[in-house]
Amino acid sequence: MAASDNSGMRLILLGPPNSGKGTQAKAIAERHGIPAISTGEMLRQAVAEGSELGRRVESILEAGELVDDATMADLVRDRLGRADTVGGFLLDGYPRTPGQAETLNQILAEREEELTAVLLIEAPEEELIERALGRGRADDTEEVLRERLRVYREQTAPLVGYYDRLGLLSRIDGNRPIEEVTSHIFAALGVETAAGA
Repeated sequence: MAASDNSGMRLILLGPPNSGKGTQAKAIAERHGIPAISTGEMLRQAVAEGSELGRRVESILEAGELVDDATMADLVRDRLGRADTVGGFLLDGYPRTPGQAETLNQILAEREEELTAVLLIEAPEEELIERALGRGRADDTEEVLRERLRVYREQTAPLVGYYDRLGLLSRIDGNRPIEEVTSHIFAALGVETAAGA
C-alpha cells in the first residue's frame, strides 16, 4: 500500500549533547504527525504504568544501574507496538550501539517495517560546550561536558558508520540557526518547506 508523503516516516535522530536534538525532534514530530520517542520518555512511561516491564526497569534504575540491552529491546518493542506509531515514529536515544541497531532491525522486521532515515546533527565540540555553559547549570563544568562528548563519540561513532554503510545516514549541520537546521532536516527527508517556514 502506498503511504502518503507525510506518513510512514520511521526515523532515528542522533547527535551529541547540546546539538539541539530535542528541539528538532519536536519540529519533525509535529510536521509528520508522529511521536518523538526518547529513551527517557520510554523509561518514565514504563515505570509510571507499573507493568511487569516497568517494575523491572524501576528496580534497575533504583539500583543505579544502566538498563541492559535486553530490557531496552523489550521497552522499544512495547513502545513501537502502540497505536500512535502506526503512521511512523522518531527515536531519540535508541539505538546507542550497533548491537542495539541490529535488535531494532529485528523489531521492525517483526512489524514488516524498515527505517526511513537516520539523521545525525553535527556541531563543533567548542560550540556545543559554549551552548551548554551558556545555560548556566551548576553541573555543566567544561570538564564534565568534554567527558560527556568523549563518551558520546566513543559510543556513537560505530553506530554512525553502521548506518552510513546501510545508506540511511543524513548528516545535518547543527551549527546554524534553529530554523535553518530544521529546513535542512526536512530537505534531507524530501519534504518541501514553505519559504520562511
